[in-house]
Amino acid sequence: MKKKVVIAGAAGFVGKNLVDLLVSRSDCYELIFIDISNGVDLTDREQISQIGSFDVFVHLANLSYVPDSFVRPEQFYRVNFLTTLNALELCRIYQARLVYISSYIYGTPEYLPVDEKHPVSPFNPYAQSKFICESLCEGYYRDFGVVSTILRPFNIYGAGQYGKLLIPEIVSQLKAGNIINLKDPNPRRDYVNVKDVVRAIEMSIEHKFTTLEKFNVCSGVSYSVKELSEMFKSLMGNKVEFTFSVSDRKNEVNETKGSYEKLYKATGWKPSIEILDGLSDILIFENMLNG
Repeated sequence: MKKKVVIAGAAGFVGKNLVDLLVSRSDCYELIFIDISNGVDLTDREQISQIGSFDVFVHLANLSYVPDSFVRPEQFYRVNFLTTLNALELCRIYQARLVYISSYIYGTPEYLPVDEKHPVSPFNPYAQSKFICESLCEGYYRDFGVVSTILRPFNIYGAGQYGKLLIPEIVSQLKAGNIINLKDPNPRRDYVNVKDVVRAIEMSIEHKFTTLEKFNVCSGVSYSVKELSEMFKSLMGNKVEFTFSVSDRKNEVNETKGSYEKLYKATGWKPSIEILDGLSDILIFENMLNG
């Protein structure tokens, strides 16, 4: 019997990749797509009251760009809270499960790699809104038995990602010329490819969790901005140069590196795409890599 799955935020970067994966397995899923770009606002309870019953709700419909959360904090808190509340209410009504896509909310690591037992320490309005939403999931599980699977992806990247994040910014500058201007070369991040992320989401849909669980989705390896720039230089045949300046990002974390052991033990998931292959895929997608 097909699982009926709602994907909220289906037109976003992760959402599109998830849709592609699940549509390719149409014998397993009946899919319902909702997205603000298609006129469905998950913050508006009346708009989503017509959805009808389902088995699993995948919640990707959040605001997510950290610097914007300092500029528009009220919007971040309101949108991220209300979308999660409405998703949980639908799950309560239809006795369905929620797969909630959270984020890295650990702050400056006390130890590496960071596992799910690491203390949570939100360090910006975006991370704080995610922490609040996780707490909301915990409340709905405690009080109403709504089972949520909370995924905490580290730094997601992949082909077709645009915006102001580091890797899309490098690609954008590469399109404009061969001198790439970046800020601090030192911060290290755990980058996980979007295709691996959507595999983790599908495994969470398929796995019959009966309790609320939280899982890191990460690669287990960290790379500095400088190391990423060297990878791009190598892929581009050393035809580009990178310059660096002082970072102005508030509450910068020097390094993130996660452990995915808990998710592996529960579902068998582990990352499959090495960072150099993932960057190469991006350049091929953008028609910037010869051969």
